[in-house]
Amino acid sequence: MSKVSILIAVYNASEFLSECLDSVLKQTYRNIQVICIDDSSTDKSLNILREYASKDNRVTVISLPVNMGQAHARNEGLKVADGDLICMLDADDWFAPDSIALAVEEFSKGEETDCVLFEVVMSYPGHETVYPLPSFERMEGREAFRLSLTWKLHGLYMVRTSIHRDYPYDETCRLYSDDNTTRIHYLASRYVRCCKGKYYYRQHALSSTRKVSVRRFDYLKANESMKRQMICMGIDKHLLAEYEEVRWLNMIDVYMFYHCYGKNLTDVERTFGMSELKRVWDNIDMSVLPAKYSWKFGYIHMSSWRLFRIQEWLYFTLRSLLGRNNIW
Repeated sequence: MSKVSILIAVYNASEFLSECLDSVLKQTYRNIQVICIDDSSTDKSLNILREYASKDNRVTVISLPVNMGQAHARNEGLKVADGDLICMLDADDWFAPDSIALAVEEFSKGEETDCVLFEVVMSYPGHETVYPLPSFERMEGREAFRLSLTWKLHGLYMVRTSIHRDYPYDETCRLYSDDNTTRIHYLASRYVRCCKGKYYYRQHALSSTRKVSVRRFDYLKANESMKRQMICMGIDKHLLAEYEEVRWLNMIDVYMFYHCYGKNLTDVERTFGMSELKRVWDNIDMSVLPAKYSWKFGYIHMSSWRLFRIQEWLYFTLRSLLGRNNIW
């Protein structure tokens, strides 16, 4: 029977932590290792973790002396994981009782299955919706990677520990480490399957990706880190070209964030954000992008940074007048 290691990175999650841990320890699949990494919380999270560990020897608690971010915390947990399979659970989320069992069952359907997606239920105050996935029995990892570029496949899954050890969480981008790691895991997988095991993904106002913050520009560095990892993996030029287009579209998207919310940032933050945008504009390889970006207004590289900025101002001003600047 395969052993499953579950990584739970914790930072000031005392409000939701018991619900999360109860859902894990009540799994019908019993052969689990629960690794909880407290990232220097300032609330009662660490006390809660230690209380659970004292009652169930499947729970391991790691206490980090300095807050280093979710990616670092998970990597510290990965070091002590001894399961054959591994998955992560956010400290404010929870599993249905049979989620782990259903995921493990999918791995038994083929030796070449390296990754299994959970059924994600988006839990909002007062209602729930299921994350829509394409219908498939199994999918090549390369195709799963492609679909994850536009999040047609989500990033909540169980994966073979060997793949996770080869490709740990990307600590160069604190806020967007999940994005890179998910896509690399799909790319490294032979086949990906999905199961009916439910992962309840809590949606609330505290979600870091929905705040107006200078950290939004970290997404550009995360994209560059992803490209470097793909090159190190020896990915062919065709797939790299596809990802270069994604980098360009993400850069335009972040520019829209700057246009709409730059006024909410400090002068220093605005200067930093603009320098990050220019850095991507400077190093994007337009030669591998589809021809439409040579004429599509708002997406043309232009002959100078100044002309590009004028284009973007006009483009997003017009979109704003039409009510089409949807940031999130």
